[in-house]
Amino acid sequence: MRMSSKAPKSHMFPIVVKNLSLEINKKILLNNLTCELTAHGITVIMGPNGAGKSLFVRCLHGLTKLTNGGILYGNLPVGAATRGRQSMVFQSPKLLRRSVIENLRFVANLNKKNNQNLLELLKKTELSLLKDQHVSTLSGGEKQRLSLARALVSNPEILFLDEATSSLDPRSVSIIEDLMEEIKLKNVKIILITHDVNQAKRIADDIIFMNNGEIRETRLANDFFADPHSQEAKAFLKGDLII
Repeated sequence: MRMSSKAPKSHMFPIVVKNLSLEINKKILLNNLTCELTAHGITVIMGPNGAGKSLFVRCLHGLTKLTNGGILYGNLPVGAATRGRQSMVFQSPKLLRRSVIENLRFVANLNKKNNQNLLELLKKTELSLLKDQHVSTLSGGEKQRLSLARALVSNPEILFLDEATSSLDPRSVSIIEDLMEEIKLKNVKIILITHDVNQAKRIADDIIFMNNGEIRETRLANDFFADPHSQEAKAFLKGDLII
């Protein structure tokens, strides 16, 4: 199902996933995924543990080789060219053993064409007072906010977040969610994995619901939460175990 909404023009959209499958060690982990996403807003990928959400995002980001099917960003096949226009924030922060500001400068120096104000990014993630501190002194929430700030240095057109707010303190979650809402208005497409149903209700524009390596539903968020079609989605939203 195609998500229809007003969206900025970009050569990277729509994102078309067709018959995507992934098999590792003779085990099918993703099975015939097909969907289409426009440039608009925040897409939330939901589903129980083991549903294949992180693998799917790794495929979208070009980090995992597909077994069958394909992914197109506009007319571009997924690969180095598309990955250079994307950023990803993982569940566990992956930072350089340097100061806060030096983590941002490292990415900025790799991309001479970027025009991000590094101090402004630190301000938006409420890290300004910590800019000269070594990352080893940061809390978990501060590290993840720095991961997000660093991901934005390269001006990505698409931002992937894989459980980026999982187990964080409420203040850090609020800061990250507010920044997501801000950058989506600047035409950055956000694709977020979360187990937090309330978070999805707060920020999602559309939902991809997965289970057992398959896409069960792809719908606008309001429609999904009001009337989920699949039995798995109904159980998930009720908090039931899905076996």
